[in-house]
Amino acid sequence: MSPRPWDGALRTTRHLVDGTSVMAVTGEVDDESAPALRHALTVAVNGDDSPSCVVDLSGVTFLNSAGLTALVEVAWHAETRRRRLRLVVDANRLVIRPIELTGLDRSLSLHHTVAEAAAHSPQRTN
Repeated sequence: MSPRPWDGALRTTRHLVDGTSVMAVTGEVDDESAPALRHALTVAVNGDDSPSCVVDLSGVTFLNSAGLTALVEVAWHAETRRRRLRLVVDANRLVIRPIELTGLDRSLSLHHTVAEAAAHSPQRTN
């Protein structure tokens, strides 16, 4: 279930790729939409037992500090649940630039494609 988009700007969809949860995000992530993104990603992190949650940000058209904060908070939450948040940024400068400017590229797990991020996701063994 996706949260209500803010003014039609932010959309999230969730699906599985080779057993890995993938949340595709499109639109603007700003002060108004960041709480909805945080909620959707937290639900995804909490929603299954896969060791990683991939977030595809290649369709994001704007990312401000509130969006960065949401990503960092969810990444921390995932770590507390022994999961890893993997961000797909492709070549999207609108996402990569604020991540690099803040130095978050050193602490967030960034990938070019969903397939690459999913391939880096370890398989859970029981």
